[in-house]
Amino acid sequence: MKLLKIWLQHNNGTSESNADVDSHSFPLCSKVVEALQRRRQHFHIRTLFVLAHNTRIDSNGISHPIVTGFVVETCTGTITPANFDRSSRSPDEVVRRIRVTVSSGDPTWNGKLLETYDAKKDRYQIAACSWTPRWQYIALSLQQLSDSEILLRCSTSPLSEGPDFVDNERRLFGYLIKHPNWKETFPARKPRIFERTADGGWRRC
Repeated sequence: MKLLKIWLQHNNGTSESNADVDSHSFPLCSKVVEALQRRRQHFHIRTLFVLAHNTRIDSNGISHPIVTGFVVETCTGTITPANFDRSSRSPDEVVRRIRVTVSSGDPTWNGKLLETYDAKKDRYQIAACSWTPRWQYIALSLQQLSDSEILLRCSTSPLSEGPDFVDNERRLFGYLIKHPNWKETFPARKPRIFERTADGGWRRC
């Protein structure tokens, strides 16, 4: 895994500017590799498609990711590229999106990767995250913008986003407007836990 981290440091791609790599892609990839390194499980990674290796350039010179999601067949280890619509996403999607958005302001999440799925117990555990009432004001302001303005202001790569990006952002704003106090979402700072049901769905514990 140490070799993989060294490889990342020397292969941070040429399709993005150095500023973009420093502020977004490279630090994120480093966190993913560090999270794998901390796991008790052993990983044998043959190929890692990140940074320039997972970037295609369209006819207008705009960068797009080649693979945006994948399915892992746990019995065989087979990995297949995949796209997921809202119906196939895991539980509490809006809260998980909010946690990603506001976690930078929560000191308890400093430098940590937000891990959610507990494979041993086959459940989702969304650890608590706090946000200030100021997020309600920010959400109210953003909710007034047009779709194109939301895309430009809220995305690091507005020309490469999927068709549901703006709708997902509006749902996030709506939740923050309705729940400005994070303690309503995480009472006593306890995690939100979901277990699998017999029919393959999820239920809140």
